[in-house]
Amino acid sequence: MRCPVGVSAQRFPERLALEFDDRRWSWADVAREVDGWSAWLEGQGVGSNDRVSTITWNRPEVLFLWFALLRRGATLVPLNARLTSAELEPLISRVKPKLVLTTEFPSPTPGAVREVELNEGDEAAGLFTSGTTGTPSLVPLTVGNFLASHQANATNLGASDHQVWLGTLPLFHVGGLAMAFRWAVMGARLVLEKQFEATRVAALLRRGDLTHASFVPTALTRVLDQPGAPFSPSLEALLIGGGPMGVELLRRARLLRLPVLQTYGLTEACSQVTTERLADADGTTAGPALPGLEVRIENEHGVVPTGTIGEICVRGPTVTASAGEWLRTKDLGHLDSRGRLTVHARRVDLIVSGGENIYPAEVEAVLSESPLVLDVAVAPMADETWGQVPVAFVVWRGAPMAEALDAHARARLAGFKVPRRWVAVEALPRNASGKLLRHQLPEPPFPAVTRS
Repeated sequence: MRCPVGVSAQRFPERLALEFDDRRWSWADVAREVDGWSAWLEGQGVGSNDRVSTITWNRPEVLFLWFALLRRGATLVPLNARLTSAELEPLISRVKPKLVLTTEFPSPTPGAVREVELNEGDEAAGLFTSGTTGTPSLVPLTVGNFLASHQANATNLGASDHQVWLGTLPLFHVGGLAMAFRWAVMGARLVLEKQFEATRVAALLRRGDLTHASFVPTALTRVLDQPGAPFSPSLEALLIGGGPMGVELLRRARLLRLPVLQTYGLTEACSQVTTERLADADGTTAGPALPGLEVRIENEHGVVPTGTIGEICVRGPTVTASAGEWLRTKDLGHLDSRGRLTVHARRVDLIVSGGENIYPAEVEAVLSESPLVLDVAVAPMADETWGQVPVAFVVWRGAPMAEALDAHARARLAGFKVPRRWVAVEALPRNASGKLLRHQLPEPPFPAVTRS
């Protein structure tokens, strides 16, 4: 395929392509920046099959660098800017990058607007999984994976050079890079933010020109909590992934006329796997598989019937070749009669209490419906009688009211699913994309339960 930046610059040379803080770039400007970075990389000896790592929050230079690397057949391996030096050292040792760019980026002289061919089989990015259960894995994704991800998304949401995407997802996670590739292929506009900041994001969604954005549920909650004018009718789709969206959050978003679509995805499948359809989104599932992808549910005996919970397996052109024909996600879910996916839990997060399965996502969704709760996570606690019981870690909206929340849960859940402990926390451990890091939740002994 031809480099999408060059193609968009030929089609729309003077059209606004990129915003960051108070700076603006046309598509011709972006193409010249990419060409300048390509020449700089050549001067640094970066060529085919080399890797370059970045350790930074979102910035335009990461976009320019990435597309310059694609032109040279090289790979971007962005590292999480939140990690400590001790955490980064073993990752860099595994990557063995030709260069590592951190807070100080060079300023190459912009070059010319060129159309360059990309090899769809080249490794475009190497991304570390979030490592919720142990040592992160490095997932290789090709140019072809990113192109297929764009095509699947475009078939669902449409592809238009008039789309305006809000970029708050980190460019060191798959969601951020997939959005960036999509932006370039469409010749659309990207409003890039260094990090998510609820007040600013709410203001941007009221600005009147944004059409699309992606959030995790906690980020959406914080946006909805910001006072102000109604959100802009220009918004066409807000993709919500990375965790369950409770009924109350969905209700709040719909009352504000926000076009929220639940989605399920993962790094190994280059972002989205399933997404609700605009025409029939009801918030009850994460939607059907995107066009070109297949999802099936398996257990130890094979594919299970509709409605039966098992391991989510994915096949299609977005899936990393390192996964084999079928990607076994280790996530648990079921498909309904319309092929729509409901995600219950990661297999490692499943709580087994007295022989009964408890899915944290189900309990979290119910607890999130309560106006008492700002954020919540459910995890297992060892119990001599039942083996495991659920415990809830709650970020309260006000004073802790454990008895009231317990009553809310008991009215909606079977008794064995109701958390046995309510632990007040100031914040939940999440990675930069907002995904909950269950392995970093507090461990027993827990503080005394506060009753209302």
